[in-house]
Amino acid sequence: MTWELDEEHVQFRMTCRAFTDREVRPLVERAEADGRFPDELWKPLGAAGLLGLVTPEEHGGAGGDALTVAILAEELARASGGIAVTALVSAYMAAPHLIRHGSDAQRARWLAPLAAGEAVAAIAVTEPGTGSDVAGISTTGRRTDEGWVLNGRKMFITNAGLADVLVVAARSGGAGHSGITLFAVERGTEGLSMGRPLRKMGWHSSDTREVVLDDVTVPADAVVGTENRGFHQIMEGFQLERIALAAMGLGHAAECLDLAREYVGEREAFGAPLARLQTIRHRIAVMEIELEAARLVTHQAAARLDAGHPEALPSVARAKYLAAVAANRIVDDAVQLFGGAGFVEETPVARHYRDARILRIGGGTDEIQLEILTKGMTG
Repeated sequence: MTWELDEEHVQFRMTCRAFTDREVRPLVERAEADGRFPDELWKPLGAAGLLGLVTPEEHGGAGGDALTVAILAEELARASGGIAVTALVSAYMAAPHLIRHGSDAQRARWLAPLAAGEAVAAIAVTEPGTGSDVAGISTTGRRTDEGWVLNGRKMFITNAGLADVLVVAARSGGAGHSGITLFAVERGTEGLSMGRPLRKMGWHSSDTREVVLDDVTVPADAVVGTENRGFHQIMEGFQLERIALAAMGLGHAAECLDLAREYVGEREAFGAPLARLQTIRHRIAVMEIELEAARLVTHQAAARLDAGHPEALPSVARAKYLAAVAANRIVDDAVQLFGGAGFVEETPVARHYRDARILRIGGGTDEIQLEILTKGMTG
């Protein structure tokens, strides 16, 4: 058994890093200032095969694995959390519902354009009064002779203002887990509207809005998967989503560790570089240890998810928790090492500090991951 990436994944990481350095980094400053994802980045992402890693080859994808998604997420997040999450939500949090559960018609309609960067997807589950409690959603789906009518509000929906298709969760049956269905809702459908972009602490270059469904009529074939099985489909989808978010944490942490190493080697205090101080060197070493531990756990979780390992779900919860917490600790340490310069917006560590904080909330909070890991302890 090896804990190292195989040659194929090493080469893929090099490809992702080169793409990020060449195509993404030059756009970050403008994207942050404009508060939007650079539209010109979609096609290059698609052409490089980075939006179709888990899409079947017959639909223009690579038929890859969760570990490749983790590697991509880490490399993109090294440059920008907002840019990274925009691409990842479309390709690896929303699109997989269509990949796994979409009808032949839905797959033919959406998978190739999404993989090519010619279309954007979003997943609309969270509501103003319902975050972690997915089974408590109140948006309704009412069956009619024409299909379904959807009513409700969704909140904090990433890509809402960009999406050509939204995978919307609505209550189609009774209360609780067994009464939820997913629907594919196209942009421009009558009754579908979006609020203004939300001003956020971080992820400034991502689009996040309220989604309003006011008597939105969709045909019967808009159902994604099985009627009233939407909760279980969402839980299934959360696994890859959490791998991607955990790996984003690795990217923020890795970038800040590199920046901190460089800074303490150049910055002088008391007549010598900061790196001459033992307390500084030790702090860098602890940051490195925490990052490597989180990366190992995240890669293990991805490998287990791909293999259908019986411990895959707790492994994913462990990775999501550990990587998010470690990332926040590491970027905080980087800000501390930069001192006053780390508190200035123009310093990259300040942006990574802001962007990393959401990782302990989105995709399932710390508390949700710990609940998954401790389920059954009380009998």
